[in-house]
Amino acid sequence: MITLRHISFSWVSDIRFWILVFFVIRMYGITLPPAEVGHAWRQVTVNMVARNFYETDPNIFFPRVDFAGEKTGITGMEFPLLNYLIYLVSLMAGFDHWYGRLINLTATSAGLYFFYLLLRKFLGEKIAFYSTLVLLSSIWFNYARKIMPDTFSMALVFMGMYEAVRYLEQGKWFRLLTFGILITLGVLSKLPSLCILPVLAFPLLDRNYPAKRRWGILAAGLVGAGAVSAWYFYWVPHLVKEFGFWHFYMGNSFSQGWHEILDHLPDTAKNFYFSSLYSYAGFAAFLAGICLAFLKKEKKIIRIFLLLTLVFIVFIIKAGFNFSHHNYYIIPFVPVMAMVTGYLVSQINLRWVRYGLIVILMMEGIINQQHDFRIKPENRYLQELEAKADQVSQRSDLIVINGGISPVDIYFTHRRGWTCQNEDLFSGKALEELAAKGCRYFFLDRNKAEGDVPEVPYRIILENKDLRIYDLRTPD
Repeated sequence: MITLRHISFSWVSDIRFWILVFFVIRMYGITLPPAEVGHAWRQVTVNMVARNFYETDPNIFFPRVDFAGEKTGITGMEFPLLNYLIYLVSLMAGFDHWYGRLINLTATSAGLYFFYLLLRKFLGEKIAFYSTLVLLSSIWFNYARKIMPDTFSMALVFMGMYEAVRYLEQGKWFRLLTFGILITLGVLSKLPSLCILPVLAFPLLDRNYPAKRRWGILAAGLVGAGAVSAWYFYWVPHLVKEFGFWHFYMGNSFSQGWHEILDHLPDTAKNFYFSSLYSYAGFAAFLAGICLAFLKKEKKIIRIFLLLTLVFIVFIIKAGFNFSHHNYYIIPFVPVMAMVTGYLVSQINLRWVRYGLIVILMMEGIINQQHDFRIKPENRYLQELEAKADQVSQRSDLIVINGGISPVDIYFTHRRGWTCQNEDLFSGKALEELAAKGCRYFFLDRNKAEGDVPEVPYRIILENKDLRIYDLRTPD
């Protein structure tokens, strides 16, 4: 007779099991369009570039958005690797809103395993295991399934860093090549992913590795840095100048960024004490972990923490206001916080206390993010905008919509044109001026109209509870 004591549960202590479990959990609602609670606007910008690769021009060096008015929409931005992967999937299956979710989730899940492998190699099995569990339930839990390059790029960087270590150990050239490719693509996809790379200084300064191999890593890194610099500091400005549309945020001066951070300290602090791990208990454990590391003189933990914290402070100041008001800017630093928190958990000798703490940290993180796995009820009408637009216009027609600064509305209409604030559209001769630039229709999103809508001197050609469409060619 087989009893429970004869059954091995070794799989529970295998991090691959938990990465798979979290992969499955985050498959819930994976086919939903990008209209959930958090950062729908950022996701649709990724999708519209991918859709334009699919429908207009597949040249990866000329990404284009849909809200550049009468212009082509070609503009400088992050290297559109995630966008291009969505395009490649679309070639096989036709474009759909959700492909980027699955691509990001797959890449991020793989990256988490490489994060674990790196920590296991340098800090040991227990710290690596608990740190990865913390990272799984952190802000990464949510953003790993968003159509955004933040965790996607970090995953590529972790893979590249592991390949660098393997090259130092083995000296095999394909490891060096893989390192160079992955690191370059990761940082190209999202520049802040660069913040984690300085930790490679520790193995590069380790004389136990042959000098030739260490120089090889440095040379490959410099080649990658050249590619990244060429894209962000030559090609992005060139596209903006050539095609006349600015979209991508490249940060502030340090002076301006410093003052913006000081002016928004509460929001800046919130990114650390809540948005990072989505757990107040997690942040308390992180602080306790730092104190314990210093008390026990854990040199490896302390050095990694201090180095990457200093680097991240520079990034925070450079980002300024945007860091304070966009929680995903904390993503590159969360692995450091997860490492310190995982270290604390690993130091607890009583098994039931250790297990209880990690369960509390993970459950709080997941519960505080579960709301973002569904579409906001007030956003469901967005899925019908394209069908309504198709009733009255061609996809080549330029439109203007009162979507404010967010491109969500214009993305879901599947049209190009302008997205404007209500007050701008209803003042002066704004609509008349847009019509002169080739705009054919005004889409009034009634859910975003504030108060009574002023009279518009154009004929209404479609109206329902969510939308009113005016033909700008036919005055009323």
